[in-house]
Amino acid sequence: MTSRSRFADLTDLDAVRVYALPMRNRFRGVQVRRGVLLRGPSGWGEFCPFEDYADEQAVPWLATALEACTGSWPDPVRGSIPVNCTVPAVDPGTAARIAADSGCRTAKVKVAEPGQDPGRDVERVAAVRDALGPGGAIRVDANGAWDTGTAVARIRELDRAAGGLEYVEQPCPSVDELAAVRKQVEVRIAADESIRRAEDPLRVAVAGAADVAVIKASPLGGVRRALQVAEASGLPCVVSSAVESSVGLAAQLALAAALPELPFACGLGTIALLDGDVVPDPLLPAGGEIAVPQRAPDPDPARVAAATPTAEVQRWWLDRLGRVHALLTG
Repeated sequence: MTSRSRFADLTDLDAVRVYALPMRNRFRGVQVRRGVLLRGPSGWGEFCPFEDYADEQAVPWLATALEACTGSWPDPVRGSIPVNCTVPAVDPGTAARIAADSGCRTAKVKVAEPGQDPGRDVERVAAVRDALGPGGAIRVDANGAWDTGTAVARIRELDRAAGGLEYVEQPCPSVDELAAVRKQVEVRIAADESIRRAEDPLRVAVAGAADVAVIKASPLGGVRRALQVAEASGLPCVVSSAVESSVGLAAQLALAAALPELPFACGLGTIALLDGDVVPDPLLPAGGEIAVPQRAPDPDPARVAAATPTAEVQRWWLDRLGRVHALLTG
């Protein structure tokens, strides 16, 4: 289905394709990653806000997709990006295999999975340390699951299990809680949701709530807009993926490539979390790094066809695209 036949007002686009790719392991409560591939005069972009996001929250995601397929990205200052592997909330043996097989020297371990005992987090982190050896870096991500007191206690436990954590990402939901935790622990605090889902993404830095800013182009409205946020924050930045296909991941790589400084490995080795992709040569790390593409890779028609969901799911995403576009242009 083309955008001209379904969305006459998206006149710069000539193709829209809805995809659904299963996850290898449940991740952020998601078992299937879905989104829309858009083709315009500059190539392809991807619109894939998580399905629980309101239309208003999805507006910057569409702006990012349109930047990719109708505009341009800033010039890169590096040709490859060091990345971490991502370890979902899996058993210790699986966690160790993911870390060992990734070829990365940094691992981000998901913790605070709903319904799991906290001891599972400790075991998972310890298994990843064994897999990486003493020279590897370990960071954990709680996705804002803890209150202040719980965060302080859990961070200390996980820091011991890791033999030293590089940082803890989003231990609590609010900026004030992050600031309170940061005063009580020695481990760096990184802010993710507090930046990408906030009306004022710079409040984290102003409040002294974080040592590291985790940024994504998609929820900030594009590569150029995310660069502005990074510069204004004054914090060291880590670019992270939203678990897109390789089409959408290219925008995150463009952001990492354009940052003046990149002191940490980035969370962009996420194609391995998907059971398949829409391009013939997925953007996977080699030797712990991903080469920066000049633009988003072209989807393969056969792979897109294989990943096409039911008509009902396609309608849901196309209707969502139309509503969000109306908000963006209105």
